[in-house]
Amino acid sequence: QVQLVESGGGLVQPGGSLRLSCTASGSIDSILYMGWYRQAPGKRRDLVATITRDKTTRYTDSVKGRFTISGDSAKNTVYLQMDSLKPEDTAVYYCEASTRSEDYWGQGTQVAVSS
Repeated sequence: QVQLVESGGGLVQPGGSLRLSCTASGSIDSILYMGWYRQAPGKRRDLVATITRDKTTRYTDSVKGRFTISGDSAKNTVYLQMDSLKPEDTAVYYCEASTRSEDYWGQGTQVAVSS
């Protein structure tokens, strides 16, 4: 079992920045990679970025150059630094941890980009 706790969401103006954090606990060694997903109202949950144990990262095209995913193994924490935020980035952001047998999700944190 893996438990995930997210933090860092909020309201920000267009062009602003936020940093999301996701701290994992439980069966940490079983995690293959972690990622961030987002879900806007009325839309499906989509991938934003992922990071593997060897720090290989992957991003969806719409956030490349603006968002950065990183990890701190000592703190069992993954971060999503979001810069140059746009109104279309507004969504609930979810942290995900993938193991060989199951995917685990955090409770979600709201990000709203509005003037």
